[in-house]
Amino acid sequence: MTPKARKGIILAAGSGTRLYPATFPTSKVLLPVYDRPMIYYPLSTLISAGIRDILVITNEADRPNFVRTLGDGSQFGVRITYALQKVPRGISDAFIVGEDFIDGDPCTLILGDNIFGGYDMERLMNEAAEDEENATIFTRWVPDPKRFGVAEFDDEGRVLSIEEKPEEPKSEYAIVGLYFLPGDAPGKAKTLKPSKRGELEITDLNRLYLDEGRLKMKKIDARTRWIDAGTFDSLLEASLYVSDMEKKNGEKILCPEIEALKKGFVTKAQMQEWISRNKCNDYFKDVVRFMKKFKGPL
Repeated sequence: MTPKARKGIILAAGSGTRLYPATFPTSKVLLPVYDRPMIYYPLSTLISAGIRDILVITNEADRPNFVRTLGDGSQFGVRITYALQKVPRGISDAFIVGEDFIDGDPCTLILGDNIFGGYDMERLMNEAAEDEENATIFTRWVPDPKRFGVAEFDDEGRVLSIEEKPEEPKSEYAIVGLYFLPGDAPGKAKTLKPSKRGELEITDLNRLYLDEGRLKMKKIDARTRWIDAGTFDSLLEASLYVSDMEKKNGEKILCPEIEALKKGFVTKAQMQEWISRNKCNDYFKDVVRFMKKFKGPL
């Protein structure tokens, strides 16, 4: 049986209150991280996972800015559509908002303020994408697990329990903002009841899969960077990380134009046409530099 094409969702509907007053004029997911809007990073992650059909969930006030920033996605060789989360009802609500878009296909949800960079991420995502029947979460060691959803697992990596912001964490591994779920996620999300925070918690949705024996885990090791860029300090950390890595490597990282070229989503000619429509600043000069040495299709 031919595997179904996996859909991608970027959840970018939050009000960004932790970043007031910087987010008074726009969504936090459109704030700059080094030389590009933050949403370019989760978009690059989905493209590197081979996902071409992407839904951006935003709120009504910010939707025009997202459309102006990303358009229909054709410049990256993907299809981008938009949906509104009118009331912030939690991460799991994204699967209800996106039910028609998902249409029974396996899907990947990434939070708009989560940035992943470095070693082995693409391989882990490819492995998760091959499993259409089970849900996959990604975990990373953190020094302060009380702030996150936390996964407890055995020596073989089998998930034993998951908890949301526990007072006494059973492990030091946080569940990061990237979720690979089967096509039945919207139906399961509809069965959830709001938490004390009034939200449909992603932990509760993942727990349904755990109870069915359908929850897998991929552990991100120390060579891969994960930044939840939802505070002023982490926003600065993200910019410094990208700047340092690009200077060290001599080319851009987590760049949707470059990821699209690598995946064959666009040709060099198509990318050149997109670049020609923009002022050729340092960002686009770096893309051109990569494009000239890239051995992909003309």
